[in-house]
Amino acid sequence: MATKARFLPALLAAAAACVCMSAVASAFDVPSVAFEEGFSPLFGDGNLVRATDDRTARLLLDRRSGSGFISSDYYLHGFFSASIKLPRDYTAGVVVAFYLSNGDVYEKTHDELDFEFLGSRWGGQWRVQTNVYGNGSTSRGREERYLLPFDPSLEAHRYSILWAPTHIIFYVDDTPIREVIRRPAMGGDFPAKPMAVYATIWDGSAWATEGGKYKVNYKYAPFASDFSDLSLVGCRVADPAGITLTRGGAGGCDEGGLLGLMTADYAVMTPQKRAAMRAFRARQMTYTVCYDAARYAAGPFPECDNSDEERQSFWAWGESKTVVMKTRGRGRRGRANRAATAGAARGRTAVASS
Repeated sequence: MATKARFLPALLAAAAACVCMSAVASAFDVPSVAFEEGFSPLFGDGNLVRATDDRTARLLLDRRSGSGFISSDYYLHGFFSASIKLPRDYTAGVVVAFYLSNGDVYEKTHDELDFEFLGSRWGGQWRVQTNVYGNGSTSRGREERYLLPFDPSLEAHRYSILWAPTHIIFYVDDTPIREVIRRPAMGGDFPAKPMAVYATIWDGSAWATEGGKYKVNYKYAPFASDFSDLSLVGCRVADPAGITLTRGGAGGCDEGGLLGLMTADYAVMTPQKRAAMRAFRARQMTYTVCYDAARYAAGPFPECDNSDEERQSFWAWGESKTVVMKTRGRGRRGRANRAATAGAARGRTAVASS
């Protein structure tokens, strides 16, 4: 309880910052919901801290546990969004995730759409990974990874997933970073069953940072990630196994229905948005499965929009030749940064033990 009380003032300040940032960064006019209206705790007990206005939730990772929450309903298509501020300083091995899944209902044939934020040894240099799985197709992973053109630990940015029957779009703020168009050859690999919305923070030491070379260092704990401006716009499902749609309520199918979803601005890929997406990918994408010939020798997936010119920018294993994470200097500035990081870490450790 003492830890929660110490975090609350900072959490309220973060909530205010998130609201201002999302108003500037996101052009999409979508309603947000209070935590109680749309979500329930998933795990972590005291490591899930809710602001007094119930509009922001802080997820903590410490030696005891990570934490997470889940939407109270399942959805069959929709637009799902959150403003997220990621942990600062040394975050190797830490994974923060905002995603859709139905693994609790379809254990062997689950669908999933992910934003996974992968920590690093250098503060603020998070990598973002997007995943698309359908019908249990985890052996045919469709991962992509990107750097961000900003420090996601300094202020909140909005991350959104548009899931329609015909296509999927991942957004960072109002910029699309990935589009997956449903092709007949994809078959069941395109997510098509109702999913819930999740937010989690957890220890991914086994793989998250340089293939597991660098682990979570709990002297920097607790690691804190703030979620606000939570949006759930879609067709709610009463029985995700039987796919019985629920009518009524904010964001329900009676408010424009599937047609309303498909014609909303966030679902329409204009030429301007596609140009912005291509520019982002050219500057920020570090890996794409579409050029990973070492992993998939039979050729790219049917939804991949490859070109011979673009292929020259990638190695045969899908990694970019030009977009790489740059390490920080080891001179005087590097020593100062490490000293500041160590001081901040000691402060957080004191908070965690209070």
